[in-house]
Amino acid sequence: MDTFDIMGTKSQYIRSLAGVAVVALALSFTKRSGSAPAEQLPGADSRPNIVIVMADDLDSRELSCYGGKNLKTKNIDALASEGMKFEQMICSEAICVPTRASLFTGLYPMRHGSFQNHKAVYDSGLKSVCQYLRAQNYSVALTGKNHSTKPESVFPFEFIKGFQPDCVSPNDDYELNDIRTYITRKDAGPFCLFIMSINPHVPWVSGDPAEFDPQKVILPPHMVDTEDVRIQYCRYLAEIRRLDNQVGDIKALLKETGQDKNTIFIFLGEQGPQFPGGKWTLYDNGLKSSMIVKWPGQVKAGSTTDAIVQYEDITPTLVDIAGGKPVDGLDGRSFLNVLKGTGKTHRSEAFGIYNNIPEGTPYPMRSVRDLRYKLVLNLLPDQPYYIKYMMNPEKKDSYWNTWVTRAETSPEAKKLVDRITTRPAVEFYDIQNDPYELRNIAEDKRYQKVVQAYESKLRNWMKQQGDAGASVDREYPKKNAARE
Repeated sequence: MDTFDIMGTKSQYIRSLAGVAVVALALSFTKRSGSAPAEQLPGADSRPNIVIVMADDLDSRELSCYGGKNLKTKNIDALASEGMKFEQMICSEAICVPTRASLFTGLYPMRHGSFQNHKAVYDSGLKSVCQYLRAQNYSVALTGKNHSTKPESVFPFEFIKGFQPDCVSPNDDYELNDIRTYITRKDAGPFCLFIMSINPHVPWVSGDPAEFDPQKVILPPHMVDTEDVRIQYCRYLAEIRRLDNQVGDIKALLKETGQDKNTIFIFLGEQGPQFPGGKWTLYDNGLKSSMIVKWPGQVKAGSTTDAIVQYEDITPTLVDIAGGKPVDGLDGRSFLNVLKGTGKTHRSEAFGIYNNIPEGTPYPMRSVRDLRYKLVLNLLPDQPYYIKYMMNPEKKDSYWNTWVTRAETSPEAKKLVDRITTRPAVEFYDIQNDPYELRNIAEDKRYQKVVQAYESKLRNWMKQQGDAGASVDREYPKKNAARE
């Protein structure tokens, strides 16, 4: 027996004691009979392997190492204690397909073509991390959620069984046997493996929500507090628990096979949660992510950085680590100096883009932020913001409808609902003192020159990206569409 199976069903919340015993026995047996640690042969390639574990719709502020109070994410916290935690990891678009396309290509959404959710990247003239690392004799593989992996000419990953590829699956079953085989292949050279979890993406039916008391859950201050939201939030937290367990299982596998000693382990939070004000917006609950990098002997354990980094910067950094030259024409650039402690800053600002089709009616937005302020431009402010998955009034079981009902009698709830549905053309926030972006100071006379400077910077970026603004948010012919 040489199998390491951890099965989780989304319809079964509590494992039986017998099931736990079986898993414990399997772990013990595997540690005795698993693959022997790989030995470094004379003349062998000593460059590090790379393992990247990515979450799906994670509110990174729920991780206890990022200040979360609702659960203890012990495995992700342990990774942070062994590596570098990035406090300013920012998505450029808070939806899955564009974020992953930016991760893989090193380009902002308007330049890789996936500037709406489910919209494919351009199918000619593009390369990705696959070609860039293979040119450095790395093998590049992916297991799990496979969004932004088409066309194959752009994303020629080696696909490995292991993690669930369908993010709306009724289960998140996964096993590590094929991953073990991949990372212990003989004479294979260094590898880069993307492990893409589907947690905590909807439907929130993984794990055990009974672990959390709805009455004691701490909700973000931008959310309307209703009983239904609290119940849903417990289900969401249960999936974060599952995600943390998956990170622990991967860490254990690397250690067991001896690969942990020469492997860079990166955890990524993707974008924010499928709650109002998170995913599908340019607020920090959607755009602000997480990244933790463990690199034995190179990255200082337990370190933290405020360097602003975007997903577009990851592929250039991986190329740099692999020994390749900078790739011309990318929007991202290597932050290897930050990892090695020879630099404290990276970007002076981070940019954001959002186009609402096909998630709802047209509602394009653009943003720019640094460590102190954020500017958001709503390019069609006279139109209502609408997300079909979340805000359909005919959907009787929608937690959003409980917000709307509460807003009929609560002025405070109405403010939070209007913050989502009815937005001004310009929003400006002091994100240092108002991290949940609840006080728009765009009209404050004291900030007019600052607002103008940020808007000028944002519009210059749009021009550089070939971004025409509001007219971009329209329907396009479907091609290589990914399902989420």
